[in-house]
Amino acid sequence: MSVDTVRVDAWLWAVRVYKTRSAATSACRAGHVRVNGDRAKAAQSVRIGDQLRVRIAGFDRILVVRQTISKRVGAPLAAAAMEDLTPPPPSPETVALVPQRDRGAGRPTKRERRDIDKLRGRSQDEQWPGDDLPDEQ
Repeated sequence: MSVDTVRVDAWLWAVRVYKTRSAATSACRAGHVRVNGDRAKAAQSVRIGDQLRVRIAGFDRILVVRQTISKRVGAPLAAAAMEDLTPPPPSPETVALVPQRDRGAGRPTKRERRDIDKLRGRSQDEQWPGDDLPDEQ
């Protein structure tokens, strides 16, 4: 079942990184897959020992090819075919909380924009687009 080289999109599908092979191909086309640091096309071959960096949902997964398989296999065999070197995601406490406006609240008023600028540490010299326009009556 193991061959010397296999297409990168087929391998990503076979080890269950992507649900479908077409999704793996699309990720390669979009530049979300790198093999040994270089952007990979879907037909690029991978060998044992190659390092893949796959961007999924905004985070990179770092995988090392341990076995080249081209057909989808069971989860235990798929886990044995790769080594996952992905660092653990940061804890929610360490990630800075990004404030978001409530849905439907509309655009911020001039006073709210000034408060936002103070929070972000912007100086008074920096202006938002449209601040130089006269106020509507």
